[in-house]
Amino acid sequence: MKWMIRSLIIILALCVTEAFAIDGIEIIPDVVYGHKHGMALTFDVFKPKQNANGLGILFMVSGGWRSRWRPPEQSIGWLKPMLDKGFTVFAVRHGSSPKYVIPEIVEDVRRSVRFVRLQAKKFGVDPERLGVAGGSAGGHLSLMLGTASDNGDPKSKDEVLRVSDRVAAVVAYFPPTDIRPWINKLDDYPALNFEEEKGAAYSPLVHVSSDDAPTLLVHGDKDELVPLEHSEKILAEFKKHKVATELLVIKGAGHGFRGEDGERASEAMVDWFEKYLLKE
Repeated sequence: MKWMIRSLIIILALCVTEAFAIDGIEIIPDVVYGHKHGMALTFDVFKPKQNANGLGILFMVSGGWRSRWRPPEQSIGWLKPMLDKGFTVFAVRHGSSPKYVIPEIVEDVRRSVRFVRLQAKKFGVDPERLGVAGGSAGGHLSLMLGTASDNGDPKSKDEVLRVSDRVAAVVAYFPPTDIRPWINKLDDYPALNFEEEKGAAYSPLVHVSSDDAPTLLVHGDKDELVPLEHSEKILAEFKKHKVATELLVIKGAGHGFRGEDGERASEAMVDWFEKYLLKE
């Protein structure tokens, strides 16, 4: 029995998440925000050690609704514009396609926001001033959080689910905003293979209302995978409901930004979060 207890202690010790720092950034890897089917849902936390402003941004690690793990030190580069301005960034991974479909994936990212809100003091961020960002599928998930959030279920036995998943600002790069025409029609995107009658529930365009978070859309006018009209249509809905919104069109850009286009998009994203998250 003593041997079993000693072995268990060793196993638990190996599973403890330890923070480390690189180039002035404190990194807490693989924070578990939930479990499903015996597997952990995790995010990495990146926090500036010198100029942290107490504001958090959840970055949706998702492309084609596939969410991949990578060593966190490899992510600092593309998170740097936010980190340089003092934001704490949560790189959120969800249950990935092809095993999981969009309704399940959306619940995962909802839970990530609830968890960060619940643990906001631990992470040193304001629970009422959280932003969310992502590109493509990550943009879709960001818009779902911005348009279709809730206050939590006060009757839930799970303390995380009793917390709101509302966010205070959204930035979405080239996001799908209406997935209804795609359900069960795109072989390369198995996350879209679910009941067609649920399509509206997971299309941000349908959920726009006057209490939505201020939203910046960034889209290339040569995007053939997710046409510009996706952003144009939801922009019109946001304006109709008097939601603070802008659409930055990157001329000549396709599905993804590189070089100067990427720098311009990143600068616009950071400016948006500073405008709507920083206290006056």
